[in-house]
Amino acid sequence: MPFKRISVDEARALIGDSDVNIIDVRDPGSFEAGNIDGATHVSDSNLQDFIDNTDKTRPLLIYCFHGNMSQGAADYFDGQGFADVYSMDGGYEAWRL
Repeated sequence: MPFKRISVDEARALIGDSDVNIIDVRDPGSFEAGNIDGATHVSDSNLQDFIDNTDKTRPLLIYCFHGNMSQGAADYFDGQGFADVYSMDGGYEAWRL
């Protein structure tokens, strides 16, 4: 598995310790209702733009609702040349607790 699965606590530490790109792969309504500060909503409509215009050397933290869909997304972004990719276990539901 080329990407790394991390806990919410590890994600908080990563955000605090580094200049990390954070992406939310939930639906737009869920993103609007609440998200991690600094997160970018990535969907089919802006995916290629994000890939083309994002520094692939910066860590990339991906989250979804519960941490399942983000694993597939993390694998995809790893395949697109992002160097340091993380999927947050528990997703936004665990983050907001």
